[in-house]
Amino acid sequence: MDIEYKELDVRPLLAAGIEPLVAIMTAVDGLRPKEGLRLLAPFKPQPLFSVMERKGFLYELSELADGDYEVRFFPKNAEIRSSGDAGSADNWADPIVELDLTDLDPPQPMVKILHALETMPVGSVLFAVVGREPIFLFPELIKRGHQWVGNFDEAGTAFRMMIKRGEPQQ
Repeated sequence: MDIEYKELDVRPLLAAGIEPLVAIMTAVDGLRPKEGLRLLAPFKPQPLFSVMERKGFLYELSELADGDYEVRFFPKNAEIRSSGDAGSADNWADPIVELDLTDLDPPQPMVKILHALETMPVGSVLFAVVGREPIFLFPELIKRGHQWVGNFDEAGTAFRMMIKRGEPQQ
């Protein structure tokens, strides 16, 4: 996905003694879907990383030649994750099961997804939406021979995934 970046240089604000958080959040709130923020700062803005993650952004950090930093914040949904053997999900069948598990706390989404997969025929596809990235589910799916692809929604508040039922493991 190509991301367009809006630039915000907070170095002049900091040099003038102005806290730049309001300017940063105003810039972020003004971003359209598939837009990111290119932030220039005189130091590594470590506390901002977790704030931006909660708002649905990942980041890339670069130190500039003069010792300042460039941080590119981009929407989480720009990053599609998958099991190593998933290939392109474009060739998968349409999902036969769809689950909205966004209101459940862990481990319930994982339990419900694994249970649903057990009842499905090999090669069929399940679509699920969960309230956070299911990092403990990924190795379970691989261990059981399933393939998966997923990413965050536009708002970065839910993780969407498709899972292709694999052969039962002996």
